Amino acid sequence: MNWKKDFKKGLKAGIPIGLGYIPVSFTFGFLAVSGGLPVWVAVVISLTNLTSAGQFAGTNLIFAGAGYFEVALTTFVINIRYMLMSLSLSQKLEKRTGTLERLVMAFGITDETFVVGSLQPGVLTAPFMLGLISMPILGWNFGTLLGGCISAILPQALQNAMGIALYAMFIALIIPAARKSLPVLFVILTAVAVNCMVKYIPLFAFISDGFRVIIATVAAAAAGAWAFPPREEAAEEGSELS
Repeated sequence: MNWKKDFKKGLKAGIPIGLGYIPVSFTFGFLAVSGGLPVWVAVVISLTNLTSAGQFAGTNLIFAGAGYFEVALTTFVINIRYMLMSLSLSQKLEKRTGTLERLVMAFGITDETFVVGSLQPGVLTAPFMLGLISMPILGWNFGTLLGGCISAILPQALQNAMGIALYAMFIALIIPAARKSLPVLFVILTAVAVNCMVKYIPLFAFISDGFRVIIATVAAAAAGAWAFPPREEAAEEGSELS
């Protein structure tokens, strides 16, 4: 194994991911600081999380006054997919990859690094994966720092107006996917329906914001898995019925 060569290869593969993360993490840093967090706190959140949706959700819960357990449980539910991704990629790693290396690599697993790692032919080496996750980590934290610093120097009125950026970002993420995929549209509408039901029906008034997110996420995921089973299973069921 050529450590330097593999690391450079992973670093090169991670550059587009890192550059793509800067605008999103800029939005996170901007909103976190405009919401009242110091710049260094926003950067520490990004340094210790690297979870995008989990960070946005967790920070919003902090602003809403949610408790520690609520924030932890919400981010756990949102980010549980990374555990599954790490388990999947671990099957492609070299057998001699140490535990510490596996833990560091698992920290840097995101949707994009998982796809790049999964598509690599043959076994994955630790240097390649460490190089792959380096640029996304740098890009995510640089964007957070940049957004936080800019937010800190802008007038409060402009900060408040920029709060709409979060909603615009999520709309830009879900609309294209919903237009192309019926299962995605179904899951989105289910999540919205469940969240509205829990929020506006007086019977559920005791449920806090954080647990509404958890309930909507789990319910929508379960409904999507039931309504749109994997194609292999659906084909097997069809052959058995025939």
